[in-house]
Order: sequence, then structure tokens, then C-alpha cells
Amino acid sequence: MADNKKMVEEITSMEEDFAKWYTDIVKKAELIEYTSVKGCMVIRPYGYAIWENIQRILDGKFKATGHENVCMPMFIPESLLQKEKDHVKGFAPEVAWVTHGGDEKLEDRLCVRPTSETLFCEHYANIIQSYRDLPKLYNQWVSVVRWEKTTRPFLRSREFLWQEGHTIHATAQEAIEETERMLNVYADFCEESLAMPVVKGRKTDSDKFAGAEATYAIEALMHDGKALQAGTSHYFGDGFARAFGIQYNSKENKLEYPFQTSWGVTTRLIGAVIMAHGDNNGLALPPDIAPIQIVVIPIAQHKEGVLEKCREVAEKLGSKYRVKLDDSDNSAGWKFSEYEMKGIPLRIEIGPKDIEAGNCVMVTRHNREKSVVSLDEVVELAGEKLKAVRDGLYNKALENMENRTYKCLDMEEIKKTLAEKGDGFIKTMWCGDEACEDKVKEETGVASRCIPFEQEQISDKCVCCGKPAKYTLYWGRAY
Repeated sequence: MADNKKMVEEITSMEEDFAKWYTDIVKKAELIEYTSVKGCMVIRPYGYAIWENIQRILDGKFKATGHENVCMPMFIPESLLQKEKDHVKGFAPEVAWVTHGGDEKLEDRLCVRPTSETLFCEHYANIIQSYRDLPKLYNQWVSVVRWEKTTRPFLRSREFLWQEGHTIHATAQEAIEETERMLNVYADFCEESLAMPVVKGRKTDSDKFAGAEATYAIEALMHDGKALQAGTSHYFGDGFARAFGIQYNSKENKLEYPFQTSWGVTTRLIGAVIMAHGDNNGLALPPDIAPIQIVVIPIAQHKEGVLEKCREVAEKLGSKYRVKLDDSDNSAGWKFSEYEMKGIPLRIEIGPKDIEAGNCVMVTRHNREKSVVSLDEVVELAGEKLKAVRDGLYNKALENMENRTYKCLDMEEIKKTLAEKGDGFIKTMWCGDEACEDKVKEETGVASRCIPFEQEQISDKCVCCGKPAKYTLYWGRAY
């Protein structure tokens, strides 16, 4: 048990220092390792397995909605990037450039892909001629580079993994429907598979994606009350099509400009799961994305029949779940601590007395609740326990979000709420004026998060200027 205690003590308490707690977990749970390139990380096998499960589930959802996977180049010529001025202006501070090929200086520098709108546009211009060529529903799973100044594993790194969907449609209505549909796909995934409640809404004009007509987002609230943008979906209108000369012959034999969208989520979702569900014992993973859903731990494994029974149970469970049998010579206490740290949703303990009684002990990670269950019902009851873990994590995160969402009528109330209650979602009314948005941020320290689709009338006056309000707006400090 001494080893067990030492392992847990290596994690800084989240109440003491949330940022250090987060860093301790990503290291101790063996999710990442730092590299010699600042802001770039090695995603270790356990961390990558979480991403693979995220990828597998989302990829299935994308294909079920008619999308196909493609792969665009990593490099974008500067001349191509310059075709959409608003877009390049928005990304200019974060772009990494290739200036030489071997010893030769390149005439046209190459941007290392920060996002791929311009590459898709070039491709669309080559392959779209008729209304029969539309829509194109594409997605790619790649890495991108954005030269961030302040970095943190998963949340903000210079190179990260993501998927970026890119679609092109004959009409604006089709493109808008696609934008909203994919945001709902993200929201459903976060709530069902990540057990993480989100607020769906539209970004303010000052915060929308460079080159977009409208940006929609899902916003989640972390355990410490800070917001995290968990996914975005963008409606481009026909702006990119006009900039890149993409036209098609309509059914009426007229040349028309098509309408585009893009949407994406990243490995930032792993950081979101850590901060939404983790505790002072480590990760707490929702079953859908856990690399190991169930760990079977022998108790007094040196005794006759224990390992054999554990293997039998693990094999039976393995036909339906991702299961690990730990038959190493580490102590049971060390194993308990190790798998709590790694967030394994369900632990099954089997010892000589359990075998004699025909039972095993099940321990759920989110609340460490123990249950004695029959070995004859182990597969069915394991499914029930895994569902209980998902539901428990979701309900706890929802309670945190509800308890940390505050309605404020003016800026003084925002300041008072933050001073007395700490970070959270601040919900106010807003007139829609960007000057008011800037002033609230400057004076209170919270920035706009989104205009929620579910609007409510908190008051009839803007939180800043007192003029008639147009929208409910969520604010918060964010990662």
C-alpha cells in the first residue's frame, strides 16, 4: 500500500493548483511526452488509443450522414492562400512557413497546413462543372500546425490532430442545413460518448472563423469553471467560391456559384474529458472512448484457481468489451491505484473467497462504488455498470455546469459574481454591438462564448449599454 500512496501523492490536488493537476495527469496517466520542439508532443499509446476511439465513433457518424474521407496535401503555396484575403489575414499570426527546399530558396513559400479551405477550393474548381457534381461531402483526418505562443498538451499545441469536414452545395439553404446538422452531430457525440454536456450556439461576428459568414460552436464547462470550445461548424456562403472561381452549370443552364461549409474537432477533446471528469485520483474515462473498459484484477493470484478463473471471466467479457487482465506481480493495491489513475471505467476483483461463493466484486470508477455480483451474470451486469459510469459522469458534469451558470443584468453584477463565486458561464442580454462586447471583455475579463440557440429573456436591456437587447449571450473565461 505504500506504493499506492506514493503514486496518488504524485498528483497535485485540483483544488490546490488546477493547471498543475492537469499536467500531472497527462504525464502520470502516460497520455503524452514532451519533445525538443516547444509546443509539440508525443501522443503515447494510451493517449492515442483514446483518440482512435473518438475517431472511430465520429468517422462512423460522418459516413452515416453521407461523407467520404479524402486527404489533402500538407503544404499550401502562399499564392493560393492569398486568394481569400479575410481567411489569410485571420491565420497569418499562426502560420509556419517553408522557405527552402533543400539548399534552394522557394520562389513561392509554402504554408504548413493550418486548415485546408484553400486546398479544397482548388480541388473543387477542378472537379465541379455541373449541378450533377453537387453536393460534395468530404472529410479528412490529418494533423495541422498553428504556431501558438502559449501551449498546453491537448488544449493548445503547435501541431495537433483533427478532422476537418469540407462540403460544397448548390444552394445556400443546403449549406446552412449541413452546418447545423454537423454541429448537432458533435453535440450528440459529446453528450453521449464523452458524457459532457454542451451549449450549442452561434459565435459573435468578432469571433467567427476567418472567411466565414457564420460560425456555430459547442461550448463545454470544465470542472474549474472555465469554458472550452469543443467543436465548430462554419457556413461560408459563396465567398470562397467567388474567390477561387468555382462555378457550376445549373439545371437552368446558368453559371452559378456554389456554397460551402467546414467543421472540425481536435485532440483538444481529450483535454476536455480530462478536465470535465477527472479527479484527484486521475482520469475518469467515459466507457465509449476508454481504451480499456474493464480491468480484471486477481486477488491472492498465487492461490490455486484464481488466475484460471480471472482468465475465464476476462475471455467471456472480451467478446463484448475492451478488457485487460492484469496478472503482473504488482500488488493489488498498486493495481487499484494504477487503473484509477488511467480512468478505467470498471474494475473487477476476483479472489479465492469470491470464487468459492460464485461471485466477483465490481468497482465503478466515477464513484468507487463496490458491488458483489454473480459470476454467472458478469457480462450483463458489466454492461449495466458501464452505463452507470457514463450516466454518473454526465450527471456530475451537468450539475457542475448548472451550478456554475449565472445570470447577470449589468457589468457590476458580472464582476461581483466572478469575485464571489469564481469562474463559470455568465448569461446576459446583449444589444449586438461589437463595442459593447469589447467593453465587457475589457472591464470584466470574460469573453463572449456563443449566442445560444435556446434564447431566453433575462431582461430587455443590454448588459453593457442598457439599450434594447437582441440576444442572450454566454460569456466566460476560456481555455
